[in-house]
Amino acid sequence: MTVREQFNAIASRRIMILDGAMGSMIQAWRSQDNKPLEEKDFRGDLFAGHPKSLRGCNDVLCLTRPDIITGIHEAYLEAGADIIETCSLNSTSVGLADYGLEKHAFEISRAAASLARKAADKYTATDKDKPRFVAGSMGNTPRSAVFTPDMDNPGMRQVTWDELEAAYYENARGLVEGGADFLLIETIFDGLNAKAALAAIGRLAVRLGRDVPAMVCATVTENGRLLTGQTVQAFCASMLHANPLSLGLNCSFGIDKLRSPLEKIAAFIPCPVIFYPNAGMPDSCGHYSDTPDIMAAAADLIMKSGLVNIIGGCCGSTPAHIAAIAKNAQNFKPREFFTANRTKGMHTNKIVLGNKQIFAGTQIHEISLDKNYLLTVSNKIFGNVPWQTVLDNGNFEEAIEIARETAEKDLQFLAVCTDKAPDPLAAARNFIFLASAYSDLAVFPVFIKSSRWDVIEEGFKCFQGCGLYMYTGTPAGEADAIKEHEIYRCFGAVRV
Repeated sequence: MTVREQFNAIASRRIMILDGAMGSMIQAWRSQDNKPLEEKDFRGDLFAGHPKSLRGCNDVLCLTRPDIITGIHEAYLEAGADIIETCSLNSTSVGLADYGLEKHAFEISRAAASLARKAADKYTATDKDKPRFVAGSMGNTPRSAVFTPDMDNPGMRQVTWDELEAAYYENARGLVEGGADFLLIETIFDGLNAKAALAAIGRLAVRLGRDVPAMVCATVTENGRLLTGQTVQAFCASMLHANPLSLGLNCSFGIDKLRSPLEKIAAFIPCPVIFYPNAGMPDSCGHYSDTPDIMAAAADLIMKSGLVNIIGGCCGSTPAHIAAIAKNAQNFKPREFFTANRTKGMHTNKIVLGNKQIFAGTQIHEISLDKNYLLTVSNKIFGNVPWQTVLDNGNFEEAIEIARETAEKDLQFLAVCTDKAPDPLAAARNFIFLASAYSDLAVFPVFIKSSRWDVIEEGFKCFQGCGLYMYTGTPAGEADAIKEHEIYRCFGAVRV
């Protein structure tokens, strides 16, 4: 039985327990003489001469103070956790660059997974009927692929898709080599970052020749959306192409404030739902408001409503919080779910309603899969001579205004056709980035039409949702099929 099959079998029988916070547990740690962690703890002997301060770089403790990380893992396992997360939330080269540790991303990721693996195996050995799983933690990174750091230059980004995908690949490779059962892309406020992580995991799976399951968790703002503006349904629709092991929410707020977005996810997705919120909100001193009893009582209402398959805690939660939740979880049934059948075709895990399929920008859209309909609509849009002329000439602001006028009437997707531009790749990139800055255009899925595969790829590297494309180049048989599969694997984009 594969890890995915084993996990799904358990998650369909009972609610599984995830562990709690790692960061706040590290902050609360005290030595025997009641001292918190100091710079020397983060440095250890390995980084004694490192030129930058490492205090606060929790992930490096996997190398310099593995005893502390192991102790936290074992405390959560003792509390009843089925799943423990590795201490690797920031262990990409992008994330570790702030500490000058980018070259150690793989090493830290592997060490983090190895520590969690040993702890999980230790507890599984005591009760073979309750296997403990290791989730390799992969965070959003401090840099966003959606937001611009310069509002006067909406095409500028702090990090590119290619840089993110490469960084996540080394992160994932280290976690898997260290013994993680599956990977957990968490605290995601930027859907494009998450898609880059999923693409990296997919590439690793191809290289290893086996399934590398991944969970994805978003964090939301007070309006129930991601920071990039995506609704939780649009976020989930944009992740489903990767056949996630589970989707859900983490961090954000306490349980009560997250019920509404959680209900929307539970009613929308076919796979298991994972949920691990903060222990309330922190005060000015960083103390979180929800005691174990308060958090467990709120979790009871969520579990009683049949909304989750996996539940745990994020910031501020402790082994006491997890123990209280675990004690009550056995009294409730898990949410019913079904998993995608990947044997019947590439797109079987997309959400299809009748002859319509769900696509997404910052919101979900139902678009007919009828090719005659799509061709008619796309020809009408791509045949807009004034719009196409200004786009070809690189007048993106004017092209945006025409697109916004069309959106006010009847627009189903944002059309992108830049083959006649002086630099088709740059034109596709700049137009999509600029359009994403306008909320009335960002809601739509993109529809890219091009005779070049590299233009299609470049466009989707800039788009956080799931869209469509039309390849108009010379047919190349098997080569086209391979390219189509790769674009779907990386971006979830569907060919018309």
